[in-house]
Amino acid sequence: MIPPELEAKILRLYHAEKWKIGTLANQLGVHHSVVRRVLSQAGIGEARTTTRPSIADPYVPFIVKTLEDYPKLPASRLYEMVRERGYPGAPDYFRSIVARYRPKKPAEAYLRLRTLPGEQAQVDWGSFGKLTIGKASRRLSAFVMVLSYSRMLFLRFYLDQKMANFLRAHQEAFSTFGGVARILLYDNLKSAVLERYGDAIRFNPELLAFAAHYRYEPRPVAKARGNEKGRVERAIRFVRQNFIPARRWRDLEDLNRQAEAWRLGTAADRSWPEDRAITVRQAFADEQGKLLSLPATSYPVDERVEAKVGRTPYVRFDLNDYSVPHTLVRQMVVVVATRSQVRVLDGNTVVATHPRSYDKGQQIEDASHVAELEARKRQARRHRGMDRLQHAAPNSRDLLVQLAERGGNLGSATAALLRMLDTDGADALEVAISEALEQGTPHPQAVRHVLEHRQRARGEPPPIAVALPDDPRVRDIRVRPHRLGTYDALNPKETDNEPEDD
Repeated sequence: MIPPELEAKILRLYHAEKWKIGTLANQLGVHHSVVRRVLSQAGIGEARTTTRPSIADPYVPFIVKTLEDYPKLPASRLYEMVRERGYPGAPDYFRSIVARYRPKKPAEAYLRLRTLPGEQAQVDWGSFGKLTIGKASRRLSAFVMVLSYSRMLFLRFYLDQKMANFLRAHQEAFSTFGGVARILLYDNLKSAVLERYGDAIRFNPELLAFAAHYRYEPRPVAKARGNEKGRVERAIRFVRQNFIPARRWRDLEDLNRQAEAWRLGTAADRSWPEDRAITVRQAFADEQGKLLSLPATSYPVDERVEAKVGRTPYVRFDLNDYSVPHTLVRQMVVVVATRSQVRVLDGNTVVATHPRSYDKGQQIEDASHVAELEARKRQARRHRGMDRLQHAAPNSRDLLVQLAERGGNLGSATAALLRMLDTDGADALEVAISEALEQGTPHPQAVRHVLEHRQRARGEPPPIAVALPDDPRVRDIRVRPHRLGTYDALNPKETDNEPEDD
């Protein structure tokens, strides 16, 4: 609706100043359809537009007849039909012609629906932008359920509109109200209705199982029936206008605490539409006892997905990685998540429990998982070191066995012998180990003493350690020297070609 003063100005400038519709729209800052409506209501809207001949005039009878037979035929299809009959105009202009001659549908009057206490509730989501958590941008959505009789509402914010949160929100609403309405109306949500063709409806089977557990009837509203879902739509608008503006919160938990306080305060103390003398809170007190009682057990609403553990002991869930025991690498597991916790199951056994993160790209670890993996790696490195020693110096096995019998530390002994292997070579180490065993001193220090003694006897300088990568393909290579005489065969003897002396 526009102010009466603006309507009067449009009519005055149109009559007195002979302004065109486009000029009126541009100068007065309104849409041209508003100008046309004002002129049409005054009975003069079409006179100006029909005075000039139009390329569509020959096709008007066909357009009118077709629209009488098919009032809902799209303008795009009608344009194709007219173009096949020779119409040369553009589709944009043609749309305005179709709008001019399309039969006007009379505005439908809706009955104000009244419900009995405990009979019905209405459900819907409301989108409230994005919420940034660390590196993640999450969709902030408000779940709203309104009891149709008392107008008591439930409000809670979630970070997505997936099925798990949809059912979880129902559960929390039922618990808050202390019961369940007999009928719940849905606005053709995908979580409720998977497919619909006219009156043929295919419900989401998970919602049907949930509804059967709580013994209520899920019912989608009819399309374009504003009176059937108006209560929840007004409730969401009430949240947008009364709760959200200028509100600050630290995190989602803080926002929901404030929403609950507002719901029990401002929202519950508003006047009841059916009787302004009482509040919604008082009407709810009358309705609460007529709700269906809650079942003895709750319906399982946790998120449950199968996932595969990769090469590292972590499982990916909802943009983050959660640690698992290293024994599950490359195996399938089941992730079960609540709003605050993530559990990993191997069969029916819980193998990991973590606090849930809504950030992105985080590694949430259990210290015991990391410690077990590190211990296994250390043990594996020790075993690899022993294998390398036995391959390079077979007598090292006897030395380590005798050292273990005397209570020696095999880990430090293996590391010391490996360092000698790198600096002195396999042959020298094998000889030194043999002498140490003959002397009855199976200890790395005795082996080192033998190596140093033999180096001094040969007059050789102390060996210099070479830093090699921790890769068995490099460390386990044994280079055997070749006889230098084989290189002499590459060149002929110089004596064969020397000239004789004069």
